[in-house]
Amino acid sequence: MSWSSGKNNVLPGFTPALGYTVFYLSLIVLIPLSALFFKTSTLSWDDFVTAVSAPRVLASYRVTFGASLAAAVVNGFFGVLVAWVLVRYRFPGKKLIDALVDLPFALPTAVAGITLASIYSSNGWLGRYLEPRGIKIAFTPLGIIIAMIFIGLPFVVRTVQPVLEELDHEIEEAASCLGAGRWQTFRRVLLPTMLPAILTGFALAFARAVGEYGSIIFIAGNMPMVSEITPLLIITKLEQYDYAGATAIATVMLVVSFLMLLCINLLQKWSRRFAD
Repeated sequence: MSWSSGKNNVLPGFTPALGYTVFYLSLIVLIPLSALFFKTSTLSWDDFVTAVSAPRVLASYRVTFGASLAAAVVNGFFGVLVAWVLVRYRFPGKKLIDALVDLPFALPTAVAGITLASIYSSNGWLGRYLEPRGIKIAFTPLGIIIAMIFIGLPFVVRTVQPVLEELDHEIEEAASCLGAGRWQTFRRVLLPTMLPAILTGFALAFARAVGEYGSIIFIAGNMPMVSEITPLLIITKLEQYDYAGATAIATVMLVVSFLMLLCINLLQKWSRRFAD
């Protein structure tokens, strides 16, 4: 059926649907982004370079993107593991654990940040045992990574879980009958099918971590050059009425995030062709 032939469809035809889609995306996405670039364009090139390459700004880039990448890698591994357990095994409390996976979606980010800071502080439930052993988490970059892992895990689990549920067990049985071991079956049969979903979850977790603010500022310590994230630096510049400088930094974050997501999407497209 063509796009324009659905006369009896409940949804509107292609032309009005396309118009509504473009209007909605323009209102929610394109107009704010264009305003961001327009405000940044008020800076000269030298002022722009100075604003986005100051030592404090570069340090915040390293903290934000480095921690986001580390958290996304951790979530990519353990998210697949959690999804595998929830799909393939039956055990008491499974529904409760399945519901807890969605907790970061419903929990206010500030509450998550305060909770994590309380748990990993020097007198917290876990911090009191970790710090004497030389493992300091609260108010360090490690605490930032843990906060990003907390808010990003559901993206990987909920992306991979439907793919695992749709996998046919007969494929695994056929591979076993042909002499493949468990690791060979996973690596050559299951992983190619799961890889696009894993990359999608990885990209979503990374994107969420890059823009996260509320759950991080309470556990980060916010020390310039050490544990200051870029979103906090943008807020700081806005409070100082340096709107052009804030938008310049935000533009760099937007461009870098877009390029990384583009690379991940291209890799995802390649993995789908490889799986087919």
